[in-house]
Amino acid sequence: MKRYDSFTIEKIGIPGAVLMERAALETFRALEAEGLVAFGRSAVLLTGTGNNGADGLALARMFSEAGMDVEAWIVGREEKATELWKLQRKILDSYPVKIVKEPGRSAYDIVVDALFGIGLKRAVEGEYAEAVNCVNERLGGFKIAMDIPSGLSADDGTVLGTAFRADMTVTYGFEKRGLYLYPGADFAGKVLRVPIGITSASFGSVPPEMFYLDESLEELFPKRNPAGNKGSFGKVLVIAGRQKLAGAAVLCAGAAFSGGAGMVKVISDASNREVIQLALPEAMFGTEEDLEESLEWCTCICFGPGAGTGAQAYHALERVTECGKPAVIDADGISLLAEHPKLRQALKEDAGGSRFVLTPHAGELRRLYQGIFGVENTPSMEKLKVELWTYAGRIAKELRVTVAAKDARTAVCKTGEKICLNIAGNSGMATAGSGDVLAGMITALLAQGIGSYEAACRGVRIHALSGDRAAEKFGEHALRAGDLIAGLREAGKKEPKE
Repeated sequence: MKRYDSFTIEKIGIPGAVLMERAALETFRALEAEGLVAFGRSAVLLTGTGNNGADGLALARMFSEAGMDVEAWIVGREEKATELWKLQRKILDSYPVKIVKEPGRSAYDIVVDALFGIGLKRAVEGEYAEAVNCVNERLGGFKIAMDIPSGLSADDGTVLGTAFRADMTVTYGFEKRGLYLYPGADFAGKVLRVPIGITSASFGSVPPEMFYLDESLEELFPKRNPAGNKGSFGKVLVIAGRQKLAGAAVLCAGAAFSGGAGMVKVISDASNREVIQLALPEAMFGTEEDLEESLEWCTCICFGPGAGTGAQAYHALERVTECGKPAVIDADGISLLAEHPKLRQALKEDAGGSRFVLTPHAGELRRLYQGIFGVENTPSMEKLKVELWTYAGRIAKELRVTVAAKDARTAVCKTGEKICLNIAGNSGMATAGSGDVLAGMITALLAQGIGSYEAACRGVRIHALSGDRAAEKFGEHALRAGDLIAGLREAGKKEPKE
């Protein structure tokens, strides 16, 4: 964003002061839309002496023009201020805005954070930290951050010492990933992106490396052929569930059905037959003896939920990698890949380099990374989670696969593609079996002819939105993995016509 800002000013020719006025005006309009701007109301703006602080001073003027009682709380040395800040400060001399060194009351209608912008790289300390903590702990009012809450890393959402806790963040031009990654998302509140003149024309030769999907559940599914039959919508083979562990197979296969697959067959231990067929009478059932016939029959495969890591599971995964069909590899399948270089080599030798989707959670991703790159090159879990997409991307490149790295914010990576960051979902989805449902949903999309990378991107969002639907009905604390399938099925209902 700093590069795009400079390109807009220096190459396109839009003056920085114009961008600043647009930022302040769009923020004013956002607060107006919230019903917070009105004659006689109060506002305090916490400003630094950089350009983000200058945005705040411009907004202070607009509040004043609206007849509000306004204080500009300036922190930092004015003699070191930027030129744009000095310009905005001089303009304020003609307006009844109070310039203060501390807030004049304990509560305001609006509290604005314009202390630091997206360029912050070091910890917030000294008088700056005192000001942020004062706002968080002792100052009442609707709290809004301009562009990004001060103290957050715009790159990864980490808190640099302390950070402003906003009810809403109005961000300019394009979203910054630190607003969506945790813990940053907890500090950003509601995020509203507004245009200020920085557009795709500002990218030059360096486009963004990350995006998110914002389609609704209904828009994410492929269109159904009204003349189709069960074979038209794909045949999913689920290889899951070792002895007396049928639950993962039931969840995965159920999700594949609800995701649109026409037919589903489960290969599992014989001891699971009755449970699976009672839970999913629509599904066919087979055992290890039926593997070869089933691999020939299917359109695509999901391997791994509860499958185990013994010799039988190894053989099954080996055949999955050899059969030429698209496949999602999850859970125990990731563990087998981490342990066995021969299986990883089979992925790398895939002629198209696009058949496989791996769906590891952070712990599985770390084990797989260690298996590929060695203990000495493997990051700590803390570091891996901060830059999940970086390590997932390296695995995707090495194995020539799509990797959907699961966490509170799942990242989908494939060499040659932008990183797809999922921003939907809720804490209730952190429950046993949730990953099995995701694997089934992605496989259902593969079955319907969607490519591996796109299927992973869409499947992750479908999974998250299903979780949000389910949370509305059951609450986050009570959410179970099966409710995600119920949430998906709720989304497919059509309201009766009047």
